[in-house]
Parts: sequence; structure tokens; C-alpha cells
Amino acid sequence: MTILEQMGERARAAARVLACAGSRQKDEALRQIARAFREEKAVILAANREDIERAKADGMTPSLLDRLTLTPQRLEGMAAGAEEVAAQPDPVGRVLEGGKRPNGLLIEKITVPLGVIGMIYESRPNVTGDAAVLCLKAGNAVILRGGKEAFSSNRAIVRVMQEALSRAGLPWDSVQLVEDTSRRSAVEMMELTGYLDVLIPRGGAGLIRSVVENARVPVIETGVGNCHVYVDKDADIDLAAAVIENAKTSRPSVCNAIETILVHQEIAERALPVIAEKLEPHHVELRACERAQKILPQAVPARNEDWETEYLDLILAVRVVDDIEEALSHIARYGSGHSEAIITRDYAAAEDFLNRVDAAAVYVNASTRFTDGGEFGLGAEIGISTQKLHARGPMGLQQLTTTKFLVRGSGQIR
Repeated sequence: MTILEQMGERARAAARVLACAGSRQKDEALRQIARAFREEKAVILAANREDIERAKADGMTPSLLDRLTLTPQRLEGMAAGAEEVAAQPDPVGRVLEGGKRPNGLLIEKITVPLGVIGMIYESRPNVTGDAAVLCLKAGNAVILRGGKEAFSSNRAIVRVMQEALSRAGLPWDSVQLVEDTSRRSAVEMMELTGYLDVLIPRGGAGLIRSVVENARVPVIETGVGNCHVYVDKDADIDLAAAVIENAKTSRPSVCNAIETILVHQEIAERALPVIAEKLEPHHVELRACERAQKILPQAVPARNEDWETEYLDLILAVRVVDDIEEALSHIARYGSGHSEAIITRDYAAAEDFLNRVDAAAVYVNASTRFTDGGEFGLGAEIGISTQKLHARGPMGLQQLTTTKFLVRGSGQIR
């Protein structure tokens, strides 16, 4: 039996305990985790500094370093997130529907944990805490496999959580970390049938594509965010510039940051200089189509691959379009189904965009950066699902459960 299979055995045993744990015990465990994040702050931040030093030595880009970095504020956010999840209603055991059949059978459909969840993700150590907290509240055990860049941080965070779980009387193995960060361990997780009930990848396009194409266990696809803002001919230009600045520069390394703006030809000559001026202090590199470059001569000529690239950096593709139809066609071809936005004062155009764009979240006159479990009132999230089966959009507690039917009878036979 491999190390991962042994971890799977322990996780399945822990999942059986978690499935029967009461709300009070689970919530106490999450509060213990929040307390431990605060009390062990120095240990976790010291481990994170080890990761950062290695990443700098390896030449990691500033935007990816930002994803890797834990600060006291971000660690406090992890602690507060655990408390917020503890305060939410238990998603397990809810009766969704039911009633008595003509033959006297009483049938109820209720929510139950998924079981054992596997996560493969890259260099964001805060995901380690957020994912574990959500899985635990929903009664699931979790096996985490982070990237090598964040190994020291992840190991410290998991150890702190395991000790907190033990104090709350829940199994140490409810949360486990795969310490082998080689490609081999990722492939083995994808093939861990009989142990994992679902596998959730969270990271860049390459990671997610690899998991979706190669996994033998069920997968929930998350994360790739080739997001757009379309500036309609009736847009408020100052509002458009402010939204685009926020959606691109507030945290360019995350999946809900935009990668392309589409601007209606009737407003492009007035809007693009204002937008470029708003972005200039952030040193955003603009990659423009031929029509946009005539208005923005400082921009780099865009190539075809720019329309399909998730930069996760201070780079923005710019395209002038004839009308909303061309904008919708561009999004349909290049969008990843994550988050899309329109800036307009035209009610009909806004409704048309809302109804026709096929994405997990569609916005009118607001930044795509709001696609987040906390911002949507779900508390912490395990990821943004861009698929349509089981879950779509920010995945909170409800999306980490499944259902089963309870049938009570009095001797009925068929």
C-alpha cells in the first residue's frame, strides 16, 4: 500500500467520524482552529518566510510572490474566516423535500457530506486553511496537496489545525497534507479511486486541465479566470475606468481579476485614454488590437494568443468591437466561464448581457473582483467552480454536501 493509499484509509476512517459529529463539536473545532492560527502566528509566518526566500531565489514573479505571501492581516483573515464558517448553519442533515407515498412509505431527501475530498492547488497557502475549514464544517475529511513553493507554510498550517482538531475531540487525520510535491504524487491523487470521493483542483490553467483530463476520480473544475469587462457605447466613462482599475490592479494574481477589456467603437476614442490614464500609475502593460492601438500608441500590439491568456499579472488585452454582438461573440469564444462584466447606462443592453453571457457570475456596472464566497455572503470558499454539474460559482458549505434518501416504512413490499 502506498503512502497516499494509507492516507486515504485514514481519511475514510476520519470521514465516518465527521459524518456523525454534531454541529456543536464541529463549530468548536473551527473556533479552536481560529484560536490556533492567532496563537501560532509566529510559527506560521516564519515558515512562510522560508517559502518566500526560496521563491525569490528561484526568480518567482512579483504577482506570484503576492499569492505566496502570508501577512499578519491575511493570517487574521484565515482565523476570522474559520469563525465565520463556524457561525453559519450546519449544511448537513437539512431536509430538502419529502412526504408520504400512497403506500405509506415516508421518504425524505436530506443533505450529507461528500466524504473524502482531495485538493490539488498551487502557491496560495491561505487556501490550506480555507479549504480545510469548509470541508470540516460540511463533515468531510480532506487530503491537501499544495505546491512545492508553499510547502513549509502548508505544513505549519496543517499541523496547527491537526492539533486544534485533536483538542476538540475530532480525528487528527480529518486534515492531511501530502508532503511529496512531485508530479508523481499529483498523478497518484488523480488515480486514488476507492479513497477520494471528489478531487478539486485550484490553480492555473495547466494544473486544472491536467486534472480534468487525467483524473480517474470525480472532479469539480475550478479557477481559470479569463475574465472580461465590456464597455458599452452608453457607459459612464469614469465609472468604467474605476471598475477596470479595480478589476485589473487590486490583486492581479487572482482568478477574478480581468484579463481583457472590450470597448464599443462609438465610445473608444473617448474612453480608452481615460482608462489608460487610470491604469498608468499601476504600470499595466496594454496589449491592443489594431483599432485600439491607433488610440493608444503606447500599447503593445496584441497577438491572437492574448485573447485566450490568463495573465495573472499587470497585463491587459484591449480590443475595440463594433457592438455588443461582437463583444458577446468574443466572450463566448475566449471566456472561461468565470466572471464577465458590462459597463452601461442602457437597461436593455445590461439585461441582454446578463441573459446571454454563459458564466458563473455576470455583472453590470461592478468589478469582477466580487466573485468570492465571502463577498457573496457564503463565508470562506473552496474555489470558484466554472463547470455546470453539481456546483457553479463560489463553492461554500452547501456545495460540499450531496444528498441521500431516507425511506421509513412499516413492512411495505413491492
